[in-house]
Amino acid sequence: MKIMLPVDGSPLSLEAVHHAIRLVRDGLRAEFVIANVQEPSSLYEMMVVHDPDALQRMALEAGQHQVAGAATLLDEAGIAHEVEIVSGEPANTLVDLAENFQCNAIIMGAHGEGESGAALGTVAQSVLRHSPVPVMIVRPREVEATEVGGLDEDAGAGVSGPQ
Repeated sequence: MKIMLPVDGSPLSLEAVHHAIRLVRDGLRAEFVIANVQEPSSLYEMMVVHDPDALQRMALEAGQHQVAGAATLLDEAGIAHEVEIVSGEPANTLVDLAENFQCNAIIMGAHGEGESGAALGTVAQSVLRHSPVPVMIVRPREVEATEVGGLDEDAGAGVSGPQ
């Protein structure tokens, strides 16, 4: 089984990685694709930098920084994985990556505002709506900005199939 883990470097995306590791420790046989999508350069960035190659290098470096924590967690757990860093609109690009890598599922964190606003972030909502494979959303919990490890065993998750 191949599972995509969209990662943006946030504590919420790392919660999803921890959840995936727990699933493997509980017997799931899977390999993972750590996916990071960098939004395309803005017109302002293109006008200031003038060098498309430099902008592309900067985006790649930002992506590498954002996936580093997830890759380290999977490496330390001895779990096989690939890393894919691309540029594009996040939700559509993640759905495309899941198809291109022939993933069987997606496990991701979601930025949401809870009772006061959207239950899920817009990227998670769009991936959930358009994904051809089941999507597991690892719910946010009270996470300190500096916290990335030692997640509770009872971190919640929701699962949905293609809609």
